[in-house]
Amino acid sequence: MDLNLIPKLKHTDSNNFFLLAGPCAIEGEDMAMQIAEKILKVTDKYQIPFIFKGSFKKANRSRIDSFTGIGDQKALEILKKVSEKFDVPTVTDIHQAEDAAMAAQYVDVLQIPAFLVRQTDLVVAAAQTGKVVNLKKGQFMSPESMQHAVQKVIDSGNKKAMITDRGTMFGYQDLIVDFRGIPTMKKYASTVLDVTHSLQQPNQSSGVTGGRPEMIETIAKAGIVNNVDGLFIETHFNPSEAKSDGANMLDIKHLDSLMNKLTEIRKTINQF
Repeated sequence: MDLNLIPKLKHTDSNNFFLLAGPCAIEGEDMAMQIAEKILKVTDKYQIPFIFKGSFKKANRSRIDSFTGIGDQKALEILKKVSEKFDVPTVTDIHQAEDAAMAAQYVDVLQIPAFLVRQTDLVVAAAQTGKVVNLKKGQFMSPESMQHAVQKVIDSGNKKAMITDRGTMFGYQDLIVDFRGIPTMKKYASTVLDVTHSLQQPNQSSGVTGGRPEMIETIAKAGIVNNVDGLFIETHFNPSEAKSDGANMLDIKHLDSLMNKLTEIRKTINQF
């Protein structure tokens, strides 16, 4: 997919990877603005095309008492404010077909969660908005099977699709990234590696997903070496206090150092 099809996306001629980054969920306006400002400063420094990420609601929680959001309309308005203030594109998840048209009024990219990527009505509804559609590969799906999800978008009259790998189930409580899938999925659409979700340790007996954030740099480097088009990283000023997925988030204080290393690797890879 041509990155220039994403509104407000900067540095598209830098020959760099692009970055979808932000908090897991929109917890409030101040936190969203602060995180967006920090990421933008880093991505401008390294000329990385940046899309701000934030879920307006979290519908796929293990426990009924888990945080699901601050209110759909309120969170979507915050995403719109981030886009307007910092002149950056935004992405959010949708969980039901009726979410598509609503969210499309506020964001530039609609994301289909991994557990829902086989839901035809949801994928078609997202595609029919005309927005870019980010299809997260199901943890239970092969890289080859993602061609059919992409085709659903195309057959709905929308050629703006990309795929995000977020790891594959490895037993009951772990995920693994099979880097052989990157060149396979790149045949079908621009391919992103979701670094932080691929380090989750789901299905914990507590009902709260665990994670291995100490492996973020390792997985991100491997993705760049394997010529992934983009990276997806959830980040927060205080991951331990994040209301969703804090166990696998990147502490935002490490973002600059990580992007510095990754852009240097990309420069090397681009020579081959």
